[in-house]
Amino acid sequence: MLARSVPPQTILPRDESRTPSATMRWLSVTDFRCYTQARLNLDGRPVVLTGENGAGKTNLLEALSFLAPGRGLRWARLSEVTRIGAPAQTWAVAAGLDAPHIPGAPMRISTGLLPASESGHTAERRTVRIDGSAQSSSAALAQLLAVSWLTPDMDRLFAEGASGRRQFFDRLTLGFDTGHGARLNAYERARQERSRLLRDEMTGRRADPAWLDALEAAMAEHGVAIAASRCETLQRLVQALEAHSGPFPHALLALDGLLEDMLADTPAVDVEDRYRAVLAAARQRDKEAGRALEGPHRSDLLVWHGETRMPAGDCSTGQQKALLISIVLANARILAHAGATPLLLLDEVVAHLDARRRAALYDAISDLGAQTWMTGTDRALFDAMGTRAQYFTVTDGAVADAAG
Repeated sequence: MLARSVPPQTILPRDESRTPSATMRWLSVTDFRCYTQARLNLDGRPVVLTGENGAGKTNLLEALSFLAPGRGLRWARLSEVTRIGAPAQTWAVAAGLDAPHIPGAPMRISTGLLPASESGHTAERRTVRIDGSAQSSSAALAQLLAVSWLTPDMDRLFAEGASGRRQFFDRLTLGFDTGHGARLNAYERARQERSRLLRDEMTGRRADPAWLDALEAAMAEHGVAIAASRCETLQRLVQALEAHSGPFPHALLALDGLLEDMLADTPAVDVEDRYRAVLAAARQRDKEAGRALEGPHRSDLLVWHGETRMPAGDCSTGQQKALLISIVLANARILAHAGATPLLLLDEVVAHLDARRRAALYDAISDLGAQTWMTGTDRALFDAMGTRAQYFTVTDGAVADAAG
């Protein structure tokens, strides 16, 4: 499967269509989680947030993660991140960005929960603005920032179900292909509508065959594009991992999925036809299951420890953490080479690393030039970072600049 999922090709060309790297100059949060109001003025260096557990360090990283498409690093509903006791059920995150293509003052980007009275909808809706101009969706943020993160919740990523690994890999893919998120959403809408029609048939309501055909055609079109983009990301990562050696283990990667496997030796247009036929033939089975049993929503990322060839799920917690860091750093190196160094959010990552790997991580971050945000309870863990970072102390939902 590893060979089939990684067809040989040359990678790492500079992608001129990517937005150049941006540097965050300030961050502001309002009524977000434990914060009534907080503002951090930044000088472009990596950021270290230290404080006791529960002080609000991860909440700041989550706020940053909303400056990318999606539901943030905790996968929360929009209303769930509103500060308890806020005068209105709203919140806001804003930042100023400097970039080679942005003249003059920093560009302002912002996002938040739009009040129902303003949105005209009863359901919660997210607002996104760039320099004051309202955007149709959060997908516009992907044109400005590529964001990756590692959190303690991901420590069991390799030991649990495929959903988390798929979301992790799709986040990496979004850094290379800013349209990936829109295709995922379009595929999911078509898949859910098809499932609804098939469930209705269980109650005696006959679905329009032409409408099912149209939905399956949409699933095939978007699904194959999703799988193809994932395969391209996999190829980039595999070669980047092979080209780099260091204290973090070499991760071996593969994708396990119907469409990803088909694309290994079949043109995309033919894969669309085959998948459309698979869906049509599976209507009765999917009707009984209540969902589509085949497609990119079922794909999985497979990872092995390169030196031991052990599946990542069988590795120790420390080895799994090191494998994740290896993958994220490889992804960041590729994006940096393409001129789009990502924003890295590393929550409590260094606590389980020995001194040698901590120093290696700090050196890698410095070499990348990535505006990385790191959290920890012990400032001493970041001593090897020295003056290469900007330090803040977080205490009970308040943030103070610290010497460093």
